[in-house]
Amino acid sequence: MGIIEKIKEIEAEMARTQKNKATEYHLGQLKAKIAKLRTQLLEPPKGSSGGGEGFEVTKFGHGRVALIGFPSVGKSTLLTMLTGTHSEAASYEFTTLTCIPGIIHYNDTKIQLLDLPGIIEGASEGKGRGRQVIAVAKSSDIVLMVLDASKSEGHRQILTKELEAVGLRLNKRPPQIYFKRKKTGGISFNSTSPLTHVDEKLCYQILHEYKIHNAELLFREDATVDDLIDVIEGNRKYMKCIYVYNKIDVIGIDDVDNLARQPNSVVISCNLKLNFDRLLAKMWEEMGLVRVYTKPQGQQPDFSDPVVLSADRGGCTVEDFCNHIHRSLVKEVKYVLVWGISARHYPQHCGLSHLLQDEDVVQIVKKKDREGEGRGRFKSHSTAPARISDREKKAPLKT
Repeated sequence: MGIIEKIKEIEAEMARTQKNKATEYHLGQLKAKIAKLRTQLLEPPKGSSGGGEGFEVTKFGHGRVALIGFPSVGKSTLLTMLTGTHSEAASYEFTTLTCIPGIIHYNDTKIQLLDLPGIIEGASEGKGRGRQVIAVAKSSDIVLMVLDASKSEGHRQILTKELEAVGLRLNKRPPQIYFKRKKTGGISFNSTSPLTHVDEKLCYQILHEYKIHNAELLFREDATVDDLIDVIEGNRKYMKCIYVYNKIDVIGIDDVDNLARQPNSVVISCNLKLNFDRLLAKMWEEMGLVRVYTKPQGQQPDFSDPVVLSADRGGCTVEDFCNHIHRSLVKEVKYVLVWGISARHYPQHCGLSHLLQDEDVVQIVKKKDREGEGRGRFKSHSTAPARISDREKKAPLKT
């Protein structure tokens, strides 16, 4: 029996099992078994030499956005409209067969937009090049899920289910659970908040399913069984997702209003070129890019080419800004002068741990080289030993 057949068999058993207090331990073990099998399904087969056929493209720009959706929902048209890159669009499904990149120039930054082939139900099991599409989506900073506004809401649920099956968690934060394997000492279980979904016995059973008998487990929030399995697996990726409803020109105004009011949703029309500015603004807001402008000493700031930082790619502190320019610059920094939203007054003297905000202006002041400060008796820095006992003693006089 293959892995997919085993997963389907366990899912069927879960479907026919009643959910109550007596069966929650059994259901927890079944969920752990499914998670283990899905992890095996994503691993390359043993003995395979190459990494398989994929369509990964080189990262470019300050951020990366992936377009995911069913075939013929307008992904290629959206890429062409936003970037100017031609991506073939036709009235039949699966027009796009590979990954087509484009560049969006927005707010002095370059954002890479990837048009991926449409995925279908069962993509997480490998149907229709689904695994390659999802692998590229995992390497992105944000996902745009393109949906047809005229179709049912079930499409969004199917796509979310397929992405969750391969370890992508959309618009969720990592659970507040501390987990660490140990060599000895058994399992220590603690919680700092009341638990309503799991208890100590259920956690022990799930850990034994993974053959873990020595570990530390600390719950800092009221987490579920699925959260615990995600922490044990350790290969989950938590991503932001924007739901883009295309073809709003073919539905009524009340339906458009309902879709637009849903969280993390934007309504557009590629046919009539409607609401693209709102989509770009929402993308910028979710990506959290921070533009920092440099100011040479005694000169005007350079507003033409900003240094772009983000929390997902390194961080937004002054130290990250210095590392972005050059790795050795951090050792030479004495202090920095900051103008902008993050400064309390203009200019503010800041250290390396100061958190920068969008459109800040930074001037770096380096440490002075002490060796070259004057000559002879005008030297401001003495090379003599600091302590008297360290000074070189003169030889005793000969008598």
